[in-house]
Order: sequence, then C-alpha cells, then structure tokens
Amino acid sequence: MKVSLNKRILNRNDECAQKNKAFFENHGVLCLNVISSPGSGKTTLLSRTILALKNKLKIGVIEGDIKTDTDAAKIRATGAAAVQIETQGACHLSAVQVHDALKQIEAAEKDVIFIENVGNLVCPSAFDLGEKKRVVLLSVPEGDDKPIKYPGTFAGADVILINKMDLIAYIPFDLDRVLTDIRKINPHARVFQVSAATGEGMQQWYDWLCDTIA
Repeated sequence: MKVSLNKRILNRNDECAQKNKAFFENHGVLCLNVISSPGSGKTTLLSRTILALKNKLKIGVIEGDIKTDTDAAKIRATGAAAVQIETQGACHLSAVQVHDALKQIEAAEKDVIFIENVGNLVCPSAFDLGEKKRVVLLSVPEGDDKPIKYPGTFAGADVILINKMDLIAYIPFDLDRVLTDIRKINPHARVFQVSAATGEGMQQWYDWLCDTIA
C-alpha cells in the first residue's frame, strides 16, 4: 500500500491540530486562524483590535512569515505577547509550529490567540491548526474577483472581513459582486466591511469577537 507524502504530512498535521484544539478548549481560549493575501492588512487589523480591547481581553498572537519578525514587532508595540515563526520558505503554518509556539506566549493565560498565517490564499486553507474559527481578509486593492478565484478559502471562513473600505472610492471594486459571490460560496459566514487603518466598521468586528468568547 502506498501513502503519498502529502497525505502523511496532512495526517501528522491533523493529529497535532487535535492536540492544539484540546489545549484551547481545556483552557477556555478562543483561537482564530487569520488568512489572507500579503498586504491585505492582517497585522494592522490585529494591532487595532488589541488596542481597542486591551482592557477587556488578554490577547496573544502567533505570527507566521517566510522571513523577518517585522509583524511580531508591530504586535509587541501594542503591549500584546507575540511570537514569530519563520517558515523558511513554506507557504503556510503547521499545527506543529503552532503547538511549539504556545508556551512562548503563555497561551493558557489568554482569552484570545490570533494566528496570523503566512500571506497566501491557497496553502493555509488546507492545514488545520486547531483553531476554533477561521477569519479571512479580502482587501479592496486586491480586486473583487478573489472569492470566485479562491472558493475553498472563502468557503472555509467563519468570518470574512472586507478591509480597506476607505479606498473603495478610488479603486474599481464591485462590492455587490463580492457580497453576492461570498453568499454563493459561503452563505453562513459573517461578513464585515471595515477599514483597519481608519477604524471604519471595526466595532461590529469587536462585538463579534467578544460575543464569540462569551
């Protein structure tokens, strides 16, 4: 019997993901896997969220990047704990990497752990990290065709944030098309229109986050 390398990798990942999931459930921690293209505004979104909710929630962040700890440094500047995982070329984080990072940010003591995955709309969606919810960002400058071009990623989202709405007057972007495509692909996802840079629409995201923890 032959077992493909990809299948073995996914099986090992899923085994560790279940351990991560049990850890989060046992400690009452909400874990969110944040997926998007590079430059969509994930780090800005998380930084603003941390600053807005720092008196309500204890938040930690696991950052995934191919190189550098630039994003982790931005998160630490908000006062939140952050650990950087350099994937050294890999296009996604794995459950094993997340498992190894949990102690470094004292995850058991947090209310929320954000996993900011490597910027990519393909690979990260195939790997369960043990998260409770998946959050997908789509930014206006990326274009309005992304939900239909990457349906698997958007279909697996619990929340979809359409970010950089402050730019919609300056960039061709058919919002009605995007909302229609999302509803076809994933009618159950919560969709929020926000600008992490200006704060527009962010309160609805904060409310969802706090309600999900409660």
